[in-house]
Amino acid sequence: MRTREEALKYGLSFPDTYQDAPFHDDNWQLVRYKGNKKAFLWTYEKDGFMNLNLKVDPDNAYYWRRIYKSVIPGYHQNKDHWNTVILDGSIPEKDIKLMIAESYDLISYSPTKRIYEAVKLIPKGKVATYGQVAAIAGDKNMARAVGNALHKNPDPTTIPCHRVVNAKGEMAGQYVFGGAWKQAEILESEGVHIEDNKVDLKQYQWDFFL
Repeated sequence: MRTREEALKYGLSFPDTYQDAPFHDDNWQLVRYKGNKKAFLWTYEKDGFMNLNLKVDPDNAYYWRRIYKSVIPGYHQNKDHWNTVILDGSIPEKDIKLMIAESYDLISYSPTKRIYEAVKLIPKGKVATYGQVAAIAGDKNMARAVGNALHKNPDPTTIPCHRVVNAKGEMAGQYVFGGAWKQAEILESEGVHIEDNKVDLKQYQWDFFL
C-alpha cells in the first residue's frame, strides 16, 4: 500500500464509514465512523510520502514503532494513542491493514473487538460455543459474526479461537489455522478430550453464561 486511494478504499470498506475533508485542504482526507463521527484514518502527504494517522492501543503503539522505522508517534496528535504510518514501501500491506483495522475497532468499539475480548476470557482446558461467545460479546444473535471474526483472527496466540466450537461441540471444519484436526490437536494439548471430532460440552463447556 503506497497511495492515498488505496488507504481510503480500505478504510471505507469497514461498516458505517464515510470520507471527510474537514480542513478545507485537499491534502487532508479522513475516514470517519458514522456512529460517533470520529475519524479513525487520517491521510495526508508530507515530505514526499503519503502518511496515515491511526488510533492505537498504547501498548501496541510502541510495538509497531519498535518493529518499523516508518511508524512514528502521531503527527499533531496524542503520542500515546496515535501513530503515524509512513507509506514508503517498507511496511507489509497486511500490517498496514491490521493497523487500520485496529484504529477502526478502537473508534467504533466494533462487534469484532468485543468478540475477541470475549474469546480471550475462555480458560485453558475449556471451550465455548459460537452462541455463547456472541452472548458474552453483547448480542446472542450474532453467532455468525463470531465465526467471521475468528476466521480473520489477527493474533491466535492471545485470542484462542481454537477454544470455540459449535453448539454440538464439533470442531470447525474451516478452522483457518490448520483445519479441524489442528484445532483438535491444540485442544487435546490443553487437556480437552476429543472423540469423533467432538468435545463433550457437559464436561468441558465453560460455565460463563450457560
